Amino acid sequence: MSKGRSIPGKVLLTRRADPIDDLSTPERSPTFGRSFSESDTGTSDHVQNPMEVEDPSTGKSNNGNVNKLKSSTSNIENTSKEAHKSPIGTRATDSARVTKFTKELSAPTVILERLRELAWSGVPPYMRPTVWRLLLGYAPPNSDRREGVLRRKRLEYFDCVAQFYDIPDTERSDDEINMLRQIAVDCPRTVPDVTFFQQVQVQKSLERILYTWAIRHPASGYVQGINDLVTPFLVVFLSEYLEGSVDDWSIANITPEKISDIEADCYWCLSKLLDGMQDHYTFAQPGIQRLVFKLKELVRRIDEPVSKHIEEQGLEFLQFAFRWFNCLLIREIPFHLVTRLWDTYLAEGDALPDFLVYIFASFLLTWSDKLQKLDFQEMVMFLQHLPTNAWTHQELEMVLSRAYMWHSMFNNCPSHLAS
Repeated sequence: MSKGRSIPGKVLLTRRADPIDDLSTPERSPTFGRSFSESDTGTSDHVQNPMEVEDPSTGKSNNGNVNKLKSSTSNIENTSKEAHKSPIGTRATDSARVTKFTKELSAPTVILERLRELAWSGVPPYMRPTVWRLLLGYAPPNSDRREGVLRRKRLEYFDCVAQFYDIPDTERSDDEINMLRQIAVDCPRTVPDVTFFQQVQVQKSLERILYTWAIRHPASGYVQGINDLVTPFLVVFLSEYLEGSVDDWSIANITPEKISDIEADCYWCLSKLLDGMQDHYTFAQPGIQRLVFKLKELVRRIDEPVSKHIEEQGLEFLQFAFRWFNCLLIREIPFHLVTRLWDTYLAEGDALPDFLVYIFASFLLTWSDKLQKLDFQEMVMFLQHLPTNAWTHQELEMVLSRAYMWHSMFNNCPSHLAS
């Protein structure tokens, strides 16, 4: 991939080749507890019939697991008939849940485990900035300390920007200059379907956040895909100052001081998120390689016909799932659903990397029947351009509910995901 010339979405139609997305060989700097029930969510009508599941400990067919899958899926399908139709998700804004969030957040010291349990099923949008800061450990649970800690961390970020970003190129190494250029190339490509991210000032904020993070994390430096991970934080923290649709926002309506605070919050929250998955972005990205293997094994256990068909066609999971793990599905679903998905991500805490395997298995098997009818090239094209444009919260909640169900079944039988 030529620096600055990669084409997002370009497909390489070869069997058992490198991953098909331009993120397959990311450009990098040379320097470098949940609580859930089926009634908690709205669901999708795109439920595939669950396949027979092997008992991981014996390798034999486990009819008990099959019955559990069928029963649970049936219950979820029934729930979908009464599912919410609201574009922001009824579950997250249900008055009883709002009351629970208010109670937890107004306590002198927030009990994070209770907050995680609530957040897993969705956070009311206007509470999301506060909840995310707490879940990531950026803001302290003690309300008396919160304002002071945030002020200190923001000042620390400002100092880092002054030290590393606001300097002439003559004071940078060649590697740092090349890294900054790559970031500058990638920022305009970030979430291209959302016009807000095409604003020059927004792209400069992304550039400052990404470059400062990369300089302070030399083990990985900047890796393509990290630019996507900043966007949910940027939208959530901007929502404290801007109203309406993201497409109608103008960052020019916010004072430079507030923009600096928002950048700092994004920087620290990105740092906290990536602290839990450091080996996803170091050389050769071994963390992602490991999770892709686990995804392949989990899909084989849950839906053997799909797994067998993918293998027979010569398609490697790394060719499509690499981007999923690298960008955490941001490029695969409509952007207006991303923050809801990230409520669950952040509620998972340290367990997130392993739970991603279940979410992505559920995501893939949404199209179980379809995939079995496709040949190699058709599967590559289909998985590169999944039909999610019309998705609502119902489809996303269905993915999460299946992921939770399968995690509950398999979590105590880890041998099926042995590395």
